[in-house]
Amino acid sequence: MGDLGIDTSLRPVGEGRFRGRLSRDWEIWGPMGGYLASFALRAAGAHCGLPRPASLVGHYLGVGTFHDDRDHDNRDHDNRDHDNRDHDNLGEHDLEIECTTLRRARTAESVRVTIAQDGRPLFEALVWGVTTGLAGLDHHASAMPVAPHWRDCPTVEERVAAAGLEYEAWYPFWNNLDQRPPRWRDDWNERATRSEPPEWMQWLRFRPAATFADPWLDACRLLILVDLGSWPAVQGHHNQGDVIAPSIDIACEFHRIDPTAEWLFAAGHAPSAADGLIGAHMHVWNDSGVLLASGVSQLLCRPVPAAPT
Repeated sequence: MGDLGIDTSLRPVGEGRFRGRLSRDWEIWGPMGGYLASFALRAAGAHCGLPRPASLVGHYLGVGTFHDDRDHDNRDHDNRDHDNRDHDNLGEHDLEIECTTLRRARTAESVRVTIAQDGRPLFEALVWGVTTGLAGLDHHASAMPVAPHWRDCPTVEERVAAAGLEYEAWYPFWNNLDQRPPRWRDDWNERATRSEPPEWMQWLRFRPAATFADPWLDACRLLILVDLGSWPAVQGHHNQGDVIAPSIDIACEFHRIDPTAEWLFAAGHAPSAADGLIGAHMHVWNDSGVLLASGVSQLLCRPVPAAPT
């Protein structure tokens, strides 16, 4: 199990520059996209110093390597110089994060964040940070989908146990969340093609720490959930095993930051898939039905890698 606060922590190494390390506890086909983007969000917050984020738009440029990965000869890379770049304590597979202010105003700042690893670009983001307590318009007109409250939904472990089975997460990432699905299928692998609409909804709570006092870190919860639901929505609609579809971009708007909300309701749908691309729209509410974040992402279809022989 990972800890979001620890596993997205940053080490300052200069003006606008940070280091980070990817933890395998957040693996889905490699580092989960929203998890990688969280490093950019936290770095932008540390760089601009404003109280909270307003939005993030980012492009995924490469697949990261976990810090605990080693070469086939199992050498201890952390104790040796790597490409003679150890002038700022750069370790093997460390994330190299650089922030640049593009626009600074009295109440907001635009920051470009570049993440690289071992000389390869991984993620490029634009982040707006804003101050708080601003006077302006105020309304809430987004209704949460009709679904049972999380208190009335059994956990995934309880649902699996009811079928006489023991729950085992498909990927390490899912061990970081308590899950209470409002909908459930016991015969998931036996569903017919297109038997389910391309939609996904879930009550989720991060563990071991459910919320965070730092608004930038707490917003990482929302960013991860906006990125998370796109593939499950598609997977429920297409019963196939030939294609996966990693995200190539993400755009997330942080409407409200609510560090008191342990349980979050994530819901979204994938309205269109064509030409190898899948579009997905996601929303995240607190358990009082207040919209906290919304976003979109585009997925690029790829063939499932062949099993090693």
